[in-house]
Amino acid sequence: MSTWYYSHPSFFKHDTGYGHPESIPRLQAIEKALSGLEFLNLVRKEAPSGTHDQLRLIHSESEISQVLEAIPKSGEVHLDPDTVVSADSGTAAYHAVGAVCAAVDAVVAGQASNAFCAVRPPGHHAEPTRAMGFCLFNNIAIAARHAQKRHRIERVAIVDFDVHHGNGTQAAFQRDATVLYASTHQYPWYPGTGAANETGVGNIFNVPLRAGTGSAGFRSGVSEKILPAVERFKPGLILVSAGFDAHRNDPLASLELEEADFAWITDELLRLAAKHAEGHLVSTLEGGYHLKALGDSVAAHVRSMMRAT
Repeated sequence: MSTWYYSHPSFFKHDTGYGHPESIPRLQAIEKALSGLEFLNLVRKEAPSGTHDQLRLIHSESEISQVLEAIPKSGEVHLDPDTVVSADSGTAAYHAVGAVCAAVDAVVAGQASNAFCAVRPPGHHAEPTRAMGFCLFNNIAIAARHAQKRHRIERVAIVDFDVHHGNGTQAAFQRDATVLYASTHQYPWYPGTGAANETGVGNIFNVPLRAGTGSAGFRSGVSEKILPAVERFKPGLILVSAGFDAHRNDPLASLELEEADFAWITDELLRLAAKHAEGHLVSTLEGGYHLKALGDSVAAHVRSMMRAT
């Protein structure tokens, strides 16, 4: 089997306006980084559109309507100071959901060993009743529920190494012991959630990191708290909110990680997936705003995934 890579042309049309960090060139940087010969065997798939029923696995009907009705025929509309929609944003959001759900289907069916979804808009800040933080719908949370509903996977683990806490994902599952959510993030930082004492029903594991934390602190937090939690949970599927804005060069935060750190945590999660989940692991893009660092970090992440096939 092999690693599958999901993308879609609509992700390159989600226009957030001049100067916005969550921009079209992000995916262009990723495509460039994955264009070398070493990625020749990466199986590239066009993401299908997600469905309304998939959105409703996490989001309220009123929230879905509010987001979709705000999308303009031309120009840009701000849902909040950070979150921008334009004419093709709804199509992109549906395909972002479709990418992660299709990746789950392919991995669970044994067609792919694992999968990475290069999607826009990202999702982990989107709460069940609110779009925010560049995110419209919560792609990873929807994929977790999709795995449970369609494939009868009892326990799903979500690990989030974006530099910002995934408040939306935590909000979706903080009262649901069948989904583990574990996050490393700079704290205090946007969106202000993710303290260590936020534990849900014993299923939430936050590792808040101070500005300036580098490889040693990050790896220590993951090794001491997150990996043991996933080990005890014994998930049938591991999902990854893969944000690369904890890189030392990223302009939106102040952690000091390198590409090797992203490769390391990927290897560790793949090891746990092999032990508990028949290797089933699906990763989806969240943040990362320094274009060169983003491309290099995604390449390190996908390289690790390909080695595990």
